Amino acid sequence: MTKSELIQRIAEMNPHLYHRDVERIVSTIFEEIAEALSRGDRVELRGFGAFSTKQRDSRVGRNPRTGEAVQVEAKSVPYFKTGKQLRERLNE
Repeated sequence: MTKSELIQRIAEMNPHLYHRDVERIVSTIFEEIAEALSRGDRVELRGFGAFSTKQRDSRVGRNPRTGEAVQVEAKSVPYFKTGKQLRERLNE
């Protein structure tokens, strides 16, 4: 499901809301999650899952085209862990 499909589905389920308001709500939620992760915070949505960041150390990688060794810097990457209710729903 894409972001626009999510907005469309929410708008259909809530006909009393304007489409532009639903779009603004969804965008705000995603922006807040991204902002919290950039600050290093953890975002937990009970029953759905938790977003956090993991730190990857610097390492020596290889350029796949030339085989040359390349230094890859340390970085933070987003991580998602599913909640118990979501896992149970998927495995019914």
